[in-house]
Formats: sequence, structure tokens, C-alpha cells
Amino acid sequence: MPELRDSHNHSRSYFPSHPFSSSSPHMKLLPRRTHLHHPHHHYDKAFYLKKYSKWLLWLGLSIYLFSSTSSTLFPRPTPTSLPQTTLPLKTTPRALIEARNTSASPPFKIYVYDLPSRYNRDWLADQRCETHLFAAEVALHEAFLGFPRRSLDPNDADFFFVPVYVSCNFSTPNGFPSIRHARPLLASAVELISSQLPFWNRSRGRDHLFVATHDYGACFHAMEDRAIENGIPEFLKESIILQTFGVRTPHACQEVEHVQIPPYVPPDIERWPAPETAKRDIWVFFRGKMEVHPKNISGRFYGKRVRTEIWHRYSTNPRFYLRRKRFAGYRSEIARSVFCLCPLGWAPWSPRLVEAMALGCVPVVIADGIRLPFPAAVRWPEISLTVAERDVGDLEPILDHVAATNLSAIQRNLWDTAKRRALLFHRRIEAGDATWQVLKELEGKLDRSWRMGRDHQLRVDSWR
Repeated sequence: MPELRDSHNHSRSYFPSHPFSSSSPHMKLLPRRTHLHHPHHHYDKAFYLKKYSKWLLWLGLSIYLFSSTSSTLFPRPTPTSLPQTTLPLKTTPRALIEARNTSASPPFKIYVYDLPSRYNRDWLADQRCETHLFAAEVALHEAFLGFPRRSLDPNDADFFFVPVYVSCNFSTPNGFPSIRHARPLLASAVELISSQLPFWNRSRGRDHLFVATHDYGACFHAMEDRAIENGIPEFLKESIILQTFGVRTPHACQEVEHVQIPPYVPPDIERWPAPETAKRDIWVFFRGKMEVHPKNISGRFYGKRVRTEIWHRYSTNPRFYLRRKRFAGYRSEIARSVFCLCPLGWAPWSPRLVEAMALGCVPVVIADGIRLPFPAAVRWPEISLTVAERDVGDLEPILDHVAATNLSAIQRNLWDTAKRRALLFHRRIEAGDATWQVLKELEGKLDRSWRMGRDHQLRVDSWR
């Protein structure tokens, strides 16, 4: 599939035809029968034809009527479930992707724009781009390239994925990516696809997918007040955003059709021993930024000072393993812990939630109003705890009460492999993983597919 170019030559043909041969070199003709001539042969043949022709006619008519009726009463089932097998990588030959049996695939197709490398591949020069907490944009791109229902012809697609990496500009002193370039880079990509192909313009982008994995999604700012002030770019407001941000109350940064996704955690975390076999000698764990004297930044304090309160209350409590400095081996600490604190930072969500689940530590979510991803696949009340921000001073008695009542039940639910897999992205889709869950969510948004709307209208018109 050719790459889109930064030019205005609209007459170029992007989609060559692929003729198929209709003959087979393996077909053989059977030899024609020869008949011995007999004096009464033609007379007997005519007699029997006359005798049984009426019955043959009725038999043929009955078979025809039965087959027509049965196909109406008992139609062939349409595929609605998602793939149950591991899917091919983007290096899978084109013919294999097109010819794969899709009987178990979702009832839609995705087209992936082949944008110039400055929008995506060039950013991979920094290896952090593929592994940091915002890297779902890279993982989803690769997974969609290998999706068996990926359409190589956009005329057959229901959704259109626009692969722009906006989270890989690691130019800030603190090591976090800058996102000042996000809006102009995305606007440039939309200008390119809308000027060279017709699919954006015909639906105004309603069937187009973008990824926004930053603190406040497609508002593209780390500070909530500035994010709300900036809002979602006008050119994205009709599209579908795959975003990590989500709250239960109305918010300017989720006033767009969206699918909430988990933050990215590298899937090699699955290589750790089964969580039910781990020795858990840490009662409560947290490692991360906890300001002793929180700074006032434009009238806001990091994490609403919740982390500062945790530090002041429990830093000297031997049951609380609290550390303020970074440590490369922190996963080993999670794997040894019973409870893992997941307090809000600038935004309510955190990758600690996924890391804790993957390693079998009960997540303790401290972020008022947070909405968590994929609730149909992950029943959060059964595998995690929620503590109100105002109640962090009572963390110890709250956790003691859980330990005395239903901790073992929570751990059994948490250690279910399927629940942990639902929050992890893989570079090739696996049944039940995070990309698989995104596809399930997209099934409920097929009313936004321009192609399906057109086909439905054609069927209606044909009956008029």
C-alpha cells in the first residue's frame, strides 16, 4: 500500500486492482460413456421418462421450495465475536491477511493510513517512545497493522486509524514528553488525509480513530485548568478518541466520542511468576513523587496534596513501605506487596494501577471520580479498593478491615489471568488483551461507519 505524500496531486491511483484467475490446472474431464445400441433401447427410454417425469418434476419443485424457505428461516449466522487466536504481525504477507478466514472476527474492518514517517516512525529513534506510559499509541498502531480485518482498500473500511505519535517528544528536563507539538502535528495529518483522499470529508471524521494517551486526553495539557481552557481541537470533535483519561462526571476533555484505554505497561511484565505463588512481605507499598512541602503551581498542588498527606501520616509506620526516589527494580517491590497505593497525580489515572494488577497486588485507588477502563471485562469492585481522597488519614484501619473480611476473595479475583490480560497491550493482538477490548468497544460504535450507513441505505432503497 503506497504511502501518503505531502503533495497535492489528487489524480494518483492508490488502490490497484487484484484480478483472480478463474481456471484451475488441476481440473480433469471425465471420459464420455459409450452405449451399446439395442433395438428396444430408445423405446424403453421414452417409456420410463414419460412414466416418471411427473414425479421428478414434483420432487425438484419440493427441494427448491424447501431450500428457499430454510435459508430464510435459518439464515447463516453472522460473525460477531472477536478473534480467539493470536494475530499476524505487520510483516504478514498481504495475501495471507486478505485470505484469512474471518468467521471469528468482528463485523467491521479498519483501514490504517500510511502517513509519512515524520508523523510516527521517525519518533521511534528514541527507544522510550515504545515503552513509556503513553506508548499505547505505538502498540495500537502495530496491532492494527496486523489485524486480520484490516482493510487494504479504504473503500471497504468501517473505521480509519490515523497513526500520529504525539507522546515521543522527550525534550523536557524532567524526562517527560512535551506535547506542545501535538495539536499542529495532528492538524497537519488531518489536512494531508483530507486533501488527498475522500474518506475524511465524506463523514467529517466521524469514523476516524485517534490516540490521546496524555493526562487529559485530547485536550493535550498536563494541568487540568489549562486543559479545560484549551479544550479538544475543533477538527477532532467529530472523531473517536482512544484515551486514558476518564471521569464519571461531565468534563470538557471527554466531550467527544471516545474509548477509554489503560496506560501502557510493557507486556513483558507477564513473565513474572504467577502472583498466587509470590511471598508478600510488604503490607502497603508506594514509590513515587511525594512532596514534603508541595509547590503551589498556578493555584494547584500536585496530586491535590494527597501524596503529601500519605507521607506525613505513614512514612514512619513500619507497615507502610513508602519511597520517594526512583528505583529501576520497583516491580520486585510490587510483587512482594499486599496493597499498592494508586493516588492521583496531575491527572486521576496512573500506570501503577496496571502494574499492581499484573503483579497481583491489590490496587488501592485514591482519585475521586475516576472512571476505569473496560468495566465489562474487568469488574473493578471485585479486584480493587477505592478510598476517598479525604479518607487517606484512615488508610490503615480501612485496609485492616479489608484484610479481616474479604481480602482473600479480592485476591482470588485479581489473580485471574483474563482480568490482568485485559489491561495489557501486545504488538500482535491476543484474545482478551487491551487491543481486543478496544475492538469490542468499537463494535458498539458501528453507527458511525459511513460504509455501513451507505450499505443500509442501499438495502432500503432496493425494497422501494
